[in-house]
Amino acid sequence: MSFQTGLSGLNASAKNLDVIGNNIANSNTVGAKASRTEFAAVVASAIGPSGGGGASGGGIGVEVATVSQQFSQGTINITGNNLDCAVNGGGFFELTLKDGSAAYTRDGQFKLDSKGNLITNSGANVMGFTTDVLGNTTSTSITPLVVPTGAPIAAKATSAITAQFNLDARAVIAASAVPPTPYTTYGTTMNGFDPQGVPIPIKMYFIKTAADAWDVYDGDPAGVPIPGANLGALTFDNAGNILTPVAPLNVTLTSTNPNIAPFVVTLDVSKATQYGTAFAVSDLTQDGYTAGTLTGISISEQGVITTRYSNGQSQATGQIALADFRNVQGLKPVGQGNWVESTSSGQPIQGSPGQGNFGTINSGSLEASNIDLTAELVAMMTAQRDYQANAQTIKTQDTVLQTLVNLR
Repeated sequence: MSFQTGLSGLNASAKNLDVIGNNIANSNTVGAKASRTEFAAVVASAIGPSGGGGASGGGIGVEVATVSQQFSQGTINITGNNLDCAVNGGGFFELTLKDGSAAYTRDGQFKLDSKGNLITNSGANVMGFTTDVLGNTTSTSITPLVVPTGAPIAAKATSAITAQFNLDARAVIAASAVPPTPYTTYGTTMNGFDPQGVPIPIKMYFIKTAADAWDVYDGDPAGVPIPGANLGALTFDNAGNILTPVAPLNVTLTSTNPNIAPFVVTLDVSKATQYGTAFAVSDLTQDGYTAGTLTGISISEQGVITTRYSNGQSQATGQIALADFRNVQGLKPVGQGNWVESTSSGQPIQGSPGQGNFGTINSGSLEASNIDLTAELVAMMTAQRDYQANAQTIKTQDTVLQTLVNLR
C-alpha cells in the first residue's frame, strides 16, 4: 500500500512541477494567466458491520483535484503601438478562429492584414460592433472588424455652413458713411467643396442698413450699391443679441466644373452678436471635404476605432466587443493565448468596453501576464522537495520489504 501512496505523491508532485514550469515559461507571454495545482486526499473507506461507511479507513495517497486558472489583472505596459490593446478590468476580446469557431483572449497584440481586417498574431479575426462615422453603435450583433486602409474616403459636398461672429455696434450706417464704408470691412471668406471635392471660395459681407440691422451678402463686391447676392437681414436687440428665431440663410455655390449644377447650402448665423467691439469671426465651419487617404488609427477607452485622413477628417469604423462569463474558471485553454467556452463557463455575455462590469480599453498598451516569477521559483523548489520526499517513502518501503524478505 505504501508503494501506491508514494507513487500517487510522485505523480501529483510531477504534475505540480509541470504546472509551475508552464507558468515560468509564460511569465513574459502577453495576457497569460497563472495556473495553480490543487490537490485532494485519497482515503480508503471500509464497510462496517452495519453496512455503512466506516470511519477507520486510512489515507492512501493524493490526487490532483484540478488545475485552476487565476484570472487576476496583469500589469498594463505602454507600447506606443496604437493597435495594441489591453483590457483594464473584466472581459475578454472575442475572436473568430480560422475554422470559424469562437475564442476569447486577453492578448491584445492586434494587426491589420492586407484586406484591412483586424487580426491576432495567429490570424484570428477580432470581433466587434458596427458603428456610424460618429461612433454610435448601429447593431447589437458582432462582426469581424475591418479598417478601410485601401481606397481614400470619398469627397463630400458642402451642405451646411455655421458662422459665429460679432458685428461692431459702433459702425455707422453704410449708406450715410463718408467716404462709403468698403464692403470688405465686415466680411469673411472660407472654402466649400463641390461633390468632387474641388474647393469653392465662399465670401460673405455684412452691411449695416439701420440701427441694429445688417444685410448679409454673398459673392465678390460688384460696386455700388450691391456687392453680390443679398442673402437676408439680421436684426439685434438692445443687448446685442440676434433676434430669434433666425431661419438659416441660403447660399448658392457654383462649381468650376460646368457639368456640376449650382447647389444651395444653408448658412446658420443664429449665434451672431452685435457688441461695441471690433468685428471678429469666432467660428466658421462647413461640413464638406475633399477626398483623403488614411494617415492614422486610434482606439478609444470604449473600444471605438477611429481612422484619421489627410483631409483632416476622422471617422469611426467599428467598436471592439468584449465578452464575459459567469464562471471564468470554467473556460478551457486551447493555446495561442485563447480560451473557449465550456458547459462549466456558461455562454458568453457580450457588451461594450466601459459598460457594466466590462473594463475599458487601453490603446497603445498590453496586459502582461499575472505570473509572479519569484513566487513560482519558490513554489518550484517546494514541489521539488515534495517529489524527493515521496521518492524517499518508496525507498523506505522498499528497505522494509527487503528486510522482511531476508528474515530466516
